[in-house]
Amino acid sequence: MSDKPIKLVLCWHMHQPEYRDCHSGEFKLPWTYLHVIKDYADMAFHLEAVPGAKAVVNFAPILLEQIEDYSNQVNAYLYDGIKINDPLLAALVEPSVSADAERRLGLLHDCLKANRDRQINRYPAFRKLTEISEWIQSHQDAVNYLNAQFFSDLLVWYHLVWMGESVKLTDARVQRLLAKGGGFSMHDRIEVLEIIRDLLSGILYRYKALARKGRIELSVSPYAHPIMPLLLDLNSAHEAMAPIAMPKLHHYPGGDERVKWHLRKGIETFRHFFGIEPTGCWPSEGGLSQATLKLLDECGFKWTASGGNVLRNSLNATGNLSPGIHHPFRLADTNVACFFRDDGLSDLIGFEYSKWHADDAVTDLIQHLENIADYAEREAVVSIVMDGENAWEYFPENGYHFLSALYRRLSEHPRIMLTTFSECLNQNVCVLPLSRLIAGSWVYGTFSTWIGDADKNCGWDMLGDVKHTFDQAVAENRLDQHRLMLAEKQLAVCEGSDWFWWFGDYNPGEAVSDFERQYRLNLTNLYRLLGEEPPPYLALSFTRGSGEPALGGAMRRSNQY
Repeated sequence: MSDKPIKLVLCWHMHQPEYRDCHSGEFKLPWTYLHVIKDYADMAFHLEAVPGAKAVVNFAPILLEQIEDYSNQVNAYLYDGIKINDPLLAALVEPSVSADAERRLGLLHDCLKANRDRQINRYPAFRKLTEISEWIQSHQDAVNYLNAQFFSDLLVWYHLVWMGESVKLTDARVQRLLAKGGGFSMHDRIEVLEIIRDLLSGILYRYKALARKGRIELSVSPYAHPIMPLLLDLNSAHEAMAPIAMPKLHHYPGGDERVKWHLRKGIETFRHFFGIEPTGCWPSEGGLSQATLKLLDECGFKWTASGGNVLRNSLNATGNLSPGIHHPFRLADTNVACFFRDDGLSDLIGFEYSKWHADDAVTDLIQHLENIADYAEREAVVSIVMDGENAWEYFPENGYHFLSALYRRLSEHPRIMLTTFSECLNQNVCVLPLSRLIAGSWVYGTFSTWIGDADKNCGWDMLGDVKHTFDQAVAENRLDQHRLMLAEKQLAVCEGSDWFWWFGDYNPGEAVSDFERQYRLNLTNLYRLLGEEPPPYLALSFTRGSGEPALGGAMRRSNQY
């Protein structure tokens, strides 16, 4: 065994799309606050717990704004009694249960959205509540026989099972409620909301404090998480894919200016929350093209990153396969260093290690890293980039044992140096030249997750329609400054990548329904902001799901198997 060192960058991407109805302000889906109390809290805890831990933490700006909104709303309820504009969170502290059968069935449905093995079955008391809920769902005329105590216990338990493992281990209030197990009072429900308030109000400061101490590097994505290469040129999808069906929309009008808007707004939002300028940008879904890299360069970013398959496609196009992926590269005529994700190692964490004992999984990862170091011709930089929230519910105890062992053993390893992308550049790691970049993303190295399918293409045509209407309203000067600002932001929401991710019948039916309904609502709201009647097709569903992808479709493997 050699003593050659290796640099390792762990990059966690924190992202949720805009779930608010811009017309009513209501959160239509609860995933932002649920991921705060579970995953964002746990990820901060593990970094705080190990002094030698180091990582890059990337935030989507639209997520930061939603966290702030939730924090403000919960505080407004607790101090002034102002209703929370999220139906599930509001139900937690409603003094009485609605007599409306549809509302009651909706609560049962919402409180079943948890991982069966890791969240529901772990707690016998909650499992029994879910079994009753499922029986009621198939015997809906019996829903009004459920009393107020049932709903009180269901709502408290649902939020308890969504708490991060670090919260369960360190918060005496959570421990008391878990031990009580049922018969929860209004006081208990308020206490749960107070715990959620504390997590919401403190989470961004915790990451900011870690950054100030040099323990993490904070980075940013474009404001509303668009696929920048496709906004710039829909035909960039052809660079890494065989001929595919394309939308009727030949090009997205004004795409260049829209990408610049997302980047400017993203930097501005990041600066507002963290008080610093971001040095790096994780492009939405790792989506890069040569034109995108040049815009990132113009914005002053020093680094960006993408999937390993993007590099392989790019090297293959030039006939140069020798360098490998464990080095940063720089495209000719740009100043942005581009790091490429080790897709195999990232997928091991995302899809496989949840089935292993934590110590065995970390040992396996370390062995892979040692092998890379042994065979590297020069000092390697390995990049593991993945979602910071979606994988952990498939691990026992939300990945607590895996992440604890991961940070501890990596920080103690004599050859593995945990670092950040900016530190690598400041230490003058070798940045190799790249003569050409083939456009693609971290998923398969292509854009097939967002374009090329009939339903995804339909989504693009709808987006093109509203963009033409937006451009006409602007050209005719029909919007005052305030309304223009609102319309620009709502257009950005419509341009986000998540809607297109979920369109298509290979995804789970309920997720497809939730996201396409939200997409149609987003487009409808934009038309109304523009003073236009929404087209009739927005009243009709245009995609359905019937698939059972790995991990519910929230993540994708890097390669198609």
